[in-house]
Amino acid sequence: MPAPHPTAFDTLPLAPATLENLKRLGYLEMTAIQAASLPPALLGKDLIAQAKTGSGKTAAFALALLANLNTRRFAVQALVLCPTRELADQVTTEIRRLARADDNIKVVTLSGGVPLRGQTTSLEHGAHIVVGTPGRVMDHLDRGNLQLDALNTLVLDEADRMLDMGFVDDIAKVARQCPPQRQTLLFSATYPEGIAKLAAQFMKNPVTVKVEAQHGGEQIEQRWYEVRESERLTAVARLLDHFRPASALAFCNTKARCRELAELLQAQGYSALALHGDLEQRDRDQVLVRFANGSCTVLVATDVAARGLDVAGLAAVINVDVTPDPEIHVHRIGRTGRAGESGLALNLASLDEMGAVGRIEQLQGRPSEWHAVSELTPAAGGRLLPAMATVHIQAGRKEKIRPGDVLGALTADLGYTREQVGKIDINEFATYVAVARDIAKDVVAGLNAGKVKGRSVKARLLND
Repeated sequence: MPAPHPTAFDTLPLAPATLENLKRLGYLEMTAIQAASLPPALLGKDLIAQAKTGSGKTAAFALALLANLNTRRFAVQALVLCPTRELADQVTTEIRRLARADDNIKVVTLSGGVPLRGQTTSLEHGAHIVVGTPGRVMDHLDRGNLQLDALNTLVLDEADRMLDMGFVDDIAKVARQCPPQRQTLLFSATYPEGIAKLAAQFMKNPVTVKVEAQHGGEQIEQRWYEVRESERLTAVARLLDHFRPASALAFCNTKARCRELAELLQAQGYSALALHGDLEQRDRDQVLVRFANGSCTVLVATDVAARGLDVAGLAAVINVDVTPDPEIHVHRIGRTGRAGESGLALNLASLDEMGAVGRIEQLQGRPSEWHAVSELTPAAGGRLLPAMATVHIQAGRKEKIRPGDVLGALTADLGYTREQVGKIDINEFATYVAVARDIAKDVVAGLNAGKVKGRSVKARLLND
């Protein structure tokens, strides 16, 4: 019998049921970060792991904390701190998938933007694993809703972003309330000085693993355009007209630039939305849903706001401003060209930013490929509109709405085909359904005149 491949999951001391579940999920071989971090983590060692989003890091710490779990003990045994609510939701989903081998594992998410009451009730019913943002976790600890005396694993996910967002004191307070003999796993895309200080405070002889960006960048075509400051925003529109990407994520260094660019693009007829830290949670949810379901072509975002955002099949990344941190640049462009697809990274730089461009070239180990803005000419076919539009239904999980109920109302009751219906997202109080753009208005009229799950609902079209 041939020896197992060194990156096969069955080389790890994992339970047979876990290995079987990994196979079912299509996890056949470990990614580089999983192969580097799982062996020491499963031995109970503290760990500092440097890895990008999209490198498989969530499974790396999830498998370690699940291996530590005693399901018969109904107490919080693992806590994962994340910088944003979106990332916390993604991590919760991934842990639940990986925990399917054992039906009895309860995971609770504690993050801002959601009423405390429902979270408190979930904690009262008991949980094995808590995933949350530092502020909201602190809130529950202060109120006595969350007990950490049975904790054996603390995970700090995207620790660099949590430091950027000013969570260092909250993290320190949470860590002090965890038992001293716990295991601590810290994951970070970059390694600023603050991470070393954090590690020295809370970790015992941590093993450090660093994995180079998963992207050799081979599947990403990267182009640079020199611009004057006054033409930077109009150059973004020219890039969109020339390359006509079906979906583009445009990164700006400030919230003000985000707002300004989104307004300019909307005024020119693009389906563009802004994502930054000043948005209310409800608006933020809507923006993310619309970009992920294909009913918005351009998402203009800051790095902090886009953290944890993972959109399948992203056609292009546009760096409107050059980031001063070259690792963040690699992280930004690594969101396109995934899963064997080709991707496009389009970068605008002024003379003042050439120092930052030089640092990026040094990190990537290759010179930049420069093009003139004058080469950009509008492609045939005019403005590219998204294929889908989003319908907002004023009912969600609270009303026990499920995706099947919405699909049934649209196909069985209103006579649309499954192909005309896209992604269905349901949160506590609202449902968002992507439908083919040409039927969107009729869908809204049909839903308002009909019923979903036997009850009347209010539906409206979300416009830019």
